[in-house]
Amino acid sequence: MKTPSLPPTLVQRLNRMVIKRALLVLCSLLSLGALLFPIAIRPPYLSLKVGDVASQDILAPKNLTFVSEVLTRQAQEEARKSVAPVYLPPDPSITRRQIEKLQLALNYITTVRYDPYAAPEQKIEDLQALADIPISEQTARLIIDLNDNQWQTIQQEALLTLEQVMRGTIREDRLEEARQSVPGMISFTLPEEQARIVADLVTPLVQPNSLYSETLTERAREEAAKRVEPVTRSYLAGEVIVRRGQLITPVVMEALEKFGLVETENRYREIAGATALVASLSVFIGLYFTRQRAHSLESLKALLLLAFTFLVFLYAARIVIPNRVVVPYLFPLPAFALTVASLYSLEIGLVFSLVLSLLSTYNLPNALGLFIFYLLTSLMGILALGKARRVANFFGAGIAIGLTGSAMIIAFRLPDPFADWIGITTLVGSSFINGIASASLTLLLQFLFSQALGVITPLQLLDLLRPDHSLLQFVLRNAPGSYQHSLQVANLAEQAAEAIGADTLLTRVGAIYHDIGKAVNPAFFIENQVQGKTNPHNELDPYTSADIIIRHVEDGVQLARKHRLPPRIIDFIREHHGTLIARYQYARALEAAGNDPTQVDVQRFRYPGPPPQSRETALLMLADMTEARARAEMPTEEEEFRNLVRKAIEYCQRERQLDQTNLTLRDFYLITESFTKTLLNAYHPRIKYPEVQPFSKSAGEQATQPIESPSPLESHTP
Repeated sequence: MKTPSLPPTLVQRLNRMVIKRALLVLCSLLSLGALLFPIAIRPPYLSLKVGDVASQDILAPKNLTFVSEVLTRQAQEEARKSVAPVYLPPDPSITRRQIEKLQLALNYITTVRYDPYAAPEQKIEDLQALADIPISEQTARLIIDLNDNQWQTIQQEALLTLEQVMRGTIREDRLEEARQSVPGMISFTLPEEQARIVADLVTPLVQPNSLYSETLTERAREEAAKRVEPVTRSYLAGEVIVRRGQLITPVVMEALEKFGLVETENRYREIAGATALVASLSVFIGLYFTRQRAHSLESLKALLLLAFTFLVFLYAARIVIPNRVVVPYLFPLPAFALTVASLYSLEIGLVFSLVLSLLSTYNLPNALGLFIFYLLTSLMGILALGKARRVANFFGAGIAIGLTGSAMIIAFRLPDPFADWIGITTLVGSSFINGIASASLTLLLQFLFSQALGVITPLQLLDLLRPDHSLLQFVLRNAPGSYQHSLQVANLAEQAAEAIGADTLLTRVGAIYHDIGKAVNPAFFIENQVQGKTNPHNELDPYTSADIIIRHVEDGVQLARKHRLPPRIIDFIREHHGTLIARYQYARALEAAGNDPTQVDVQRFRYPGPPPQSRETALLMLADMTEARARAEMPTEEEEFRNLVRKAIEYCQRERQLDQTNLTLRDFYLITESFTKTLLNAYHPRIKYPEVQPFSKSAGEQATQPIESPSPLESHTP
């Protein structure tokens, strides 16, 4: 059983679809790499951390004011430190407890003093064993040697002194000050030795009675910190954040982070964000190609060149733009949009300039402002460029780019309170340089890419239309009739091209050059023959005659290549007869063969073709055939012209010459009406003016030679 095979055209379409999708995936991956790879001359992210030394001067890429969390925390910490510790009011229980300790100590000392069984040395050891009050050996001997009255006095003075000291507010930080005040509170009536004993007994028991409150202190510090206003920092575009050789402090690191200049340790968020953007734009481009068929991108070469140009501009932007202030406004990104619009179409230029502007500015400082700058300058440049038929159009587009860019700079920079006029003026000047650079670069790229794609630009077409072109001069001198015929055909085809929305300039140029091959043997073509002379074809057999007639196509191709005409114009020369038959010679051959078609090789009379492959070359075929029939049949009425055009269209359709041209029924109707109108204007009847005898300068004397009467439009009399 035989496996059914797909038609070749369907296979080609499937292959093109697969290639387009593969190319889209490849471009998406490379675009993602442009966003993630560290390729910038001045990378937007610096591998720095606190404590590192800056390897270069780092400048602020834009004006920025932000709340510094680091400085705010430092100010809050200073406010905390400025708050004094909070203490509780004096606690009477502490005083009572210390007095009780002193009372117990005095009772213990009294017991030791009156111990009848202990020797003096033992009593000294017992006194030194007292826990709360350290007693020296000298003080212990003095206590033991005191009489009862003296000891009683010392006890009373000690209790009184401790109570007096503890009545005041004693904080931990002032404890030493309170203990040092003890000797001054002892009664001056006591002898010095006894006063020293009182001081030795009381001083160790003096303790803080106003305790530190951590809760109240922390609360006071928190309130002080809350009262601190947030600290803001401001940077102007171009201001130094940190100089080369300086340490990266927390304050500097915070500023770098605010500007987005520091590389984060975890890049998964950056990767996820870039992937989401590229995926969304890839889907957008895929849907665009699916919903909107772009005829200019049908060839693989055109797709590859578009993808290559897009990636070159994208990588160049990601290399040059990051971490700079003025350079982004100098970078001629609109040149991509102008080039694509002039080579492919305005719509493709608009779509891809949007995508390129988004990717070029993604995740950069001032990304929004730069995106709008690039997008609007590109769109305005495309619209100002128009059909790009003159060099002045390109520089007009450059001026439009400069004006639009200046407006965007003023719109986004002027409201900034930190903006300075010198900086704005610099950026405005950069915008105009950008416009001129974009226009100049577009002229160069358009020329180079048109050669690579085999397409022809409006500037090249206008150059080919110049009457002093060497090839047109050659045709005009050798085959003036063919030259005039080409002009008539060009008028027909150009008007019809405008009616159906085809390329009018390309159609006119192709029509003017379509018959240049006739200039090689001009005498063999009726429009170049002098009336009254013998037609050379009458002396030739039909086959030789057909060979000469058909040969003008190949002669035209050779002349075109010799004069380096673009391939698109050569298509007009090849296709204007398609694969039709030289009917006059074929009819002669049939007549010579007794009207027996089997005796005539029809392929000897067929043009090499191919049939028209575009609407423009199809218009040329129809215009060429219609103009020839009009000259032969000389119709006079509008309906006769219309029927003549219809017959030409029907004949070409019957011969399958228009199958590859995508012409619709409405196009055929518009072509018919356009041809009819143009032919009527070209072949309208003219008035034959009578001859009159002019008067001579002398009254009543008539001239001997008659002259034509002037046109009514030229006459000064009714």
